[in-house]
Amino acid sequence: MFYSDQLFPECSAIDLRLVDLLKARGGGNRIAYVASGPEPDRSFFLAGQSYYGRHDLDLALFYDLDEPHPAEDIAGLFASDAIHLAGGHTGEFLQRLKRSGMLGPLRNWAPSGGILIGVSAGAILMGPTIATDALFIGRRPEEITDGNALDLMPFEFFPHLSDEDTYLPDLLRYSTGTARPIVACNDGDGVVVAGGKIECVGNPLWISGGAVRAPGEIELGGFSIA
Repeated sequence: MFYSDQLFPECSAIDLRLVDLLKARGGGNRIAYVASGPEPDRSFFLAGQSYYGRHDLDLALFYDLDEPHPAEDIAGLFASDAIHLAGGHTGEFLQRLKRSGMLGPLRNWAPSGGILIGVSAGAILMGPTIATDALFIGRRPEEITDGNALDLMPFEFFPHLSDEDTYLPDLLRYSTGTARPIVACNDGDGVVVAGGKIECVGNPLWISGGAVRAPGEIELGGFSIA
């Protein structure tokens, strides 16, 4: 599940799809939270508990990638009904995932039936590369050569599209040099992927070959777009 952000009323449509998916997979409501960086006061985790609690979902486990964890902690993470990848600094989040050895396990867990929830940086990480994040730090996506990420979906993700007027033209330019389509979302929009189906919530833009495309123009092997 790809969220641009979770602070907007429009996100409720994505939330309800999450509830539906959890019910379809046995009705569990326990979500683990993987922090993108240091969070000593756990303020974002606590805000997340309130957010998910509105739908009777339990953000029950806080997982700090910078801390060593015994085997039972890791088992508890992957025993959760869903895992939330938090927002934050995407590049630093990726490096923490690599250093902690969690990139591979997360990559394997999702296709085996786990529900991954990515918000902003966490959503970017679920694509093949974090290259689009370059636009948030004053760089060009083409300059990112060490951004290989979870590679769970055959598209790149870009959140917060409406924050700067330059983001869309920069993404259009970048799309002329990459074979992968880019999904760009305003806050409140998102994408839900389940059972080989990609569901657009709100009005995500599909960008490919230098243009904004209709979903029907996008070819993603093994996936259909609704």
